[in-house]
Amino acid sequence: MEKGVLFIALLISAFYSSSEAADSQTSFEDNFSIMWSEDHFKTSEDGQTWYLSLDKDTGCGFQTKQRYRFGWFSMKLKLVGGDSAGVVTAYYMCSENGAGPERDELDFEFLGNRTGQPYLIQTNVYKNGVGGREMRHMLWFDPTEEFHSYSILWNNHQIVFFVDEVPIRVFKNNGDEKNDFFPNEKPMYLFSSIWNADEWATRGGLEKTDWKRAPFVSSYKDFSVEGCQWEDPYPACVSTTTKNWWDQYKAWHLSDSQKMDYAWVQRSLVIYDYCKDNERYPKLPGECSLSPWE
Repeated sequence: MEKGVLFIALLISAFYSSSEAADSQTSFEDNFSIMWSEDHFKTSEDGQTWYLSLDKDTGCGFQTKQRYRFGWFSMKLKLVGGDSAGVVTAYYMCSENGAGPERDELDFEFLGNRTGQPYLIQTNVYKNGVGGREMRHMLWFDPTEEFHSYSILWNNHQIVFFVDEVPIRVFKNNGDEKNDFFPNEKPMYLFSSIWNADEWATRGGLEKTDWKRAPFVSSYKDFSVEGCQWEDPYPACVSTTTKNWWDQYKAWHLSDSQKMDYAWVQRSLVIYDYCKDNERYPKLPGECSLSPWE
């Protein structure tokens, strides 16, 4: 896995973004706005760590002030510790402020569990309001003990979900009209939130949130984006250009070392893959035929 981290670092340094592409700043206020329940949001004394809390009354969430179309998006999270059954921490990109009927969306969702049971991470992809592309993975560490990075690489050729620079999911685009389920047209905001989802999140809703343990707190730091910041009607950095590493040939495919990490994830950590759910999809969605290795 160390080689995969090195590959990302070298790729970023070799093709550092131009002035057309946005680069993040350290201040929360520079990048984000609180979506709701500002009294459930706190920062550390130095302002570098941010906390969202959930109690029986409400959760909390924030979103970027800017929209992006393609790039590298990363944040370090430390999840709710202890008994977190029913609690979902969401970290995602979406083309709309709300769950609109025509939205595009790329999701990380962290599904809480009873004490001693592992966290599950669910990813999903939406296009024009249609999802149903869930995958679930186990993690190879306890995400409540320390911060770990969760990242999305998004270009016109693939969407890759990373955990600590290890690719856990690859969603490909081959440009074929038959594969029309690839979100590549709408710019997206980046969001995070904590909320109660005990009707489905833990063991299909069998485990309910224990409100005696509230508040539930998720922690964030080190937001990083190297992407094409949207400007109406159409920003120049959307076009393929050698100025942006995240839209170059090396970023269109997994590297050899990343393929090794990805193979390990597929063998060891996948809990659910919609592309293998023939009961749910007697005819599998078209993108399921695309190889993540190419």
